[in-house]
Amino acid sequence: MVKLAILGAAGRMGKALISCAERVDGVEVVAAIEIEGSPLLGVDAGLTAGVSELGVEITSDMTATGVADVVIDFTFHEASPLNAERAAEFGQSIIIGTTGLTDEEADVVKKAAEKIPIVWAPNMSLGVNLLFAMVEKAGSILGVEYDVEIVETHHKLKKDAPSGTALRLAEQVAAGRLQNLEDVGCYGRQGLVGERPVGEIGVHAVRAGDVVGDHTVTFAIEGERIEFTHRASSRDTFAMGAVKTAKWVADKKPGLYDMQDVLGLRE
Repeated sequence: MVKLAILGAAGRMGKALISCAERVDGVEVVAAIEIEGSPLLGVDAGLTAGVSELGVEITSDMTATGVADVVIDFTFHEASPLNAERAAEFGQSIIIGTTGLTDEEADVVKKAAEKIPIVWAPNMSLGVNLLFAMVEKAGSILGVEYDVEIVETHHKLKKDAPSGTALRLAEQVAAGRLQNLEDVGCYGRQGLVGERPVGEIGVHAVRAGDVVGDHTVTFAIEGERIEFTHRASSRDTFAMGAVKTAKWVADKKPGLYDMQDVLGLRE
């Protein structure tokens, strides 16, 4: 049995993680962490997630995670590096689905991966990770002659833009075309921007309503347009992927992994 600690247990993803864990054999939620001041502190984690009582109260005491084999973190970019360091101290695996980390914060996560196995991925759905592989292949075949535009839509409460998934899609396209995204990425356009440069990769963010997550990658040239689209209608898509990933990472060696490793998609 793989024992899980859920960080951000009272949030939208935290509740989805707890609910999905109840439907996966071989895992058990043993700790549920939320920030100080949360009105749900002391409440059974199962009840907050709409499932039966788990006998695990939501707490702000991070030492409660010490009984877990794997920590799952969908919190905030400022917190994830500290959570990775703490997992390294306890000798635990950690799954990080948080996006928007700064370069300095990312370096802390990478340093922790020298001591423990870490799966860090901007999106943990099977469909999106297949999409990553597909757009990289399309980029390598179609080349820079095809214009590439990426449009992502998320709910109005999302704090970072563009989404981590959109950025990874852009990185995969650039990798397929042997480009560096830092050199060719264009994030939104306004004013007299001139003609579109050859090889540019456009990335655009839309925030509206309660959209869980939509991503479309367009490859276009005179005479044809190819579009790859993924739409998520439930957070369970990501939560189930993370819970199943916990079973995969529990016995892995220290290192930094992503969902391409988990799903066996890396060549």
